[in-house]
Amino acid sequence: MMKMREISNKILTALPVLAATMVATPAFAQEAAAKGGLNNLGAAIGIGIAALGGALGQGKAISAMLESYGRNPSVGGKLLTPMLIGLAFVESLVILAFVIAYKSL
Repeated sequence: MMKMREISNKILTALPVLAATMVATPAFAQEAAAKGGLNNLGAAIGIGIAALGGALGQGKAISAMLESYGRNPSVGGKLLTPMLIGLAFVESLVILAFVIAYKSL
């Protein structure tokens, strides 16, 4: 039986591919035959997947930082800044996915 961590790693590996497939196709098309319809569905699913992936990534980063801090409280100050920078990068990718999905409409 697969461990939960292995399952979540497989899901996190597949999410960017699904998001790129659903958002990039209408975003880079020269002309959409009909605005709305499948474009709206693709944008909604794409931003939903991006938000889910970002939330899972941020949760994992915070969990790892708190676990490290719990094992060795003296490194709390050294861990906070890199964690916050990593969270900002993850959030920027979610915002980028939102912009791409919005432009595809």
